[in-house]
Amino acid sequence: MTDLPPPSTKKLGLVIDLDTCVGCHACAVGCKQWNSGGIAGPLTDEQPYGTEPTGVWFNRVHSYEVAAESSARHPHGDGGAISTQPAMTLHFPRSCLHCETPACVTVCPTGASYKRAEDGIVLVDEDKCIGCKLCSWACPYGAREYSAVEGVMKKCTLCVDRIYNENLPEAEREPACVQVCPTRARHFGDLGDPESKVSKLVAERGGVALMPELGYAPVNRYLPPRPRRAGDGQAEAVASTPAAQATGIAAWLGRFVRR
Repeated sequence: MTDLPPPSTKKLGLVIDLDTCVGCHACAVGCKQWNSGGIAGPLTDEQPYGTEPTGVWFNRVHSYEVAAESSARHPHGDGGAISTQPAMTLHFPRSCLHCETPACVTVCPTGASYKRAEDGIVLVDEDKCIGCKLCSWACPYGAREYSAVEGVMKKCTLCVDRIYNENLPEAEREPACVQVCPTRARHFGDLGDPESKVSKLVAERGGVALMPELGYAPVNRYLPPRPRRAGDGQAEAVASTPAAQATGIAAWLGRFVRR
């Protein structure tokens, strides 16, 4: 099995704002376009226009209808219940979380799955991969992709061949999914640095890790939706503190991912 490197101080990852994500799938398409010609390419599709298409996608976006929740009484004491969380559509982008202690790495029998010591990015060496799928079974987030055409596992690379590419303008040295997001719902940076823009954004908005109770310490963070207003114009009774929002969104996300 594959050993993990010592914990790195630099932890590159994504911060995804669920408040501004509109579920347009631009991140998925942009990722597919860049990585099809990058170090992880090709990302093959089978029967893309048939009734049962399959293929390799590093980014996937799931949309869920979140039911309204109501409190027992109106805060002004005039009888009726009010909505503490109106019904909403939650768009949930999913990709590799580049965990600090990834199970996908430690179960790999050939060393094909590995974690970089210098920046925490988890990658796959396709020359060593035998397509046994142990990593996909071990990953609780469903972030591994199997290429039936090539017989190997593939995954999000954080566009490692882009973020360190000195031939690109500095402003473009970020993952393709971040570059193409039309609502700026995706952010990239060093989550190991408390002074980085992404770390400050997580602190300000109460960003949450996905299913932290599993112990894999995912690096990526999700920012919860901001409080909404009810249809009758009343301000929502949902607590607007980052801690309260984080608790609610963590419960939602854990429920969705386990489906």
